[in-house]
Amino acid sequence: MDERRRTEVWPFFGLRVTTPTLTLRYPTEEDLFTLVGVAARGVHDPADMPFGVPWTRHDSPTLEREAMRFHWTCRAELRPESFRIQMVVVVDDEIVGATDLTATNFAVLRRFETGSWLGREHQGRGLGKELRLATLTLGFGGLAAEIATTAAWHDNGPSLGVTRSLGYRAERVRTQVREGVAVRQLEFEMDRDEFAAVRRDDIALHGVEAVVDHLGL
Repeated sequence: MDERRRTEVWPFFGLRVTTPTLTLRYPTEEDLFTLVGVAARGVHDPADMPFGVPWTRHDSPTLEREAMRFHWTCRAELRPESFRIQMVVVVDDEIVGATDLTATNFAVLRRFETGSWLGREHQGRGLGKELRLATLTLGFGGLAAEIATTAAWHDNGPSLGVTRSLGYRAERVRTQVREGVAVRQLEFEMDRDEFAAVRRDDIALHGVEAVVDHLGL
């Protein structure tokens, strides 16, 4: 099946967000296999756990298998009333991580949440902020959202640094269970006006119209 026909059947395959530094794109099967290989090489210091679900604790090849299962499940369950749009992060034609945009009852609430990760070898280059801003541009500029949210453990300095640098408002602190231990999680929110203060004109959206139509937005 050629790319045009594939995009007609599943419009997300045509979805891209481009910045001067990186590209977000909806992953093909080959992209997913590359992505789980990046994850298997390491996402964080083993002494830390930045995720709510500790999926990076698996050894290879279980980590790759479970990550593929997760991505396939998200793809299969992507519907207008509940979706998780996953994108790979590409720098200089190399997949370096992933980001996603998650929402429930979006057509009514116009609210979405972001999450992301980068392979350890690609961290410390400012890509976290760039990919977050690209994901926010997709949500606000492409899908016409009104609110974006995000959350991080209190000790996840890199994620909190990105969030605060983009002007999110701190909403609340919750105690959640992380690997069997009660840990503080910080939740943040941003509205359209707050996004307007940080939006950039050099971030472009591609293939959004077909996705908006597919989601009934």
